[in-house]
Amino acid sequence: MHKIGTSERPDLGLAVVVGAGGLGVALARRMALACRVLLVDVDAERAAVEAERLRGEGCDARATGCDITRPEQVAALAGEVAGDGGFRALLQVAGLSPAGGTFRQIVDVNLHGAALVVEAFRPIAGPGSAAVMISSMAAHLFVPPAAALDLLREPTAIDLSDRLELALGAEAATPTAGYGLSKWGMNLMVRRQAAAWGQQGARIVSLSPGIIATPMGAREFSVNPTKHELFAKSPIPRECTMLEIADVAEFLTSPRASFISGTDLRVDGGLTSVVLDGAR
Repeated sequence: MHKIGTSERPDLGLAVVVGAGGLGVALARRMALACRVLLVDVDAERAAVEAERLRGEGCDARATGCDITRPEQVAALAGEVAGDGGFRALLQVAGLSPAGGTFRQIVDVNLHGAALVVEAFRPIAGPGSAAVMISSMAAHLFVPPAAALDLLREPTAIDLSDRLELALGAEAATPTAGYGLSKWGMNLMVRRQAAAWGQQGARIVSLSPGIIATPMGAREFSVNPTKHELFAKSPIPRECTMLEIADVAEFLTSPRASFISGTDLRVDGGLTSVVLDGAR
């Protein structure tokens, strides 16, 4: 029921955006053009502040807290969404960059946590539902060792990060390796989940940005010389904007992308192709 004096739109489908950082909020704002939005973050207070700001702009937005590395919290989130009638779009944005955590923390959030979200939301996906997992061009520049491949096929395993660290060896298990490994594993997960989501009449895709102008990206530039080296090779000599990623994510969740599933879309200005061609 519509409430006078509010921007609430109970007639619209729900978009669940996991991650209330810069990119997550940009995606939430775009999805709010045609959806109700549930903004989710490990920091419930931050999510609430951002949702209030969106409501002030005329969006139907609310917030909740969830640590996606905790199975019981993810299950509770999925239960809340199911009780609200399910979802039209799921956007998994939450993640850590190499400068944002240890090898284990990065794997736990970027891959294990994302996998828990996918597993919890798949049973409540309905015809027309779509999930977009925010990955990275790093997934295309990283080759996991053979010892890690079987582990990456079971991303919900509770001891995933421990076993991956053991497979790589302590010296090789750096935050940068954890980032590449986690995003490679995310893209693998999307391919392997496509059939199960299809049985629900739903879709799942990954979206791999290149160098984006986000607060997290700016921090990475300040401590990681490799970012500057990559940026110098970009065919389009600028960073991608969060609005450009939001455009693509909105398309992927829309009926216009109704036959796209189980695949990854690179939005990197051609940088991955340049780097791979240069490596040959």
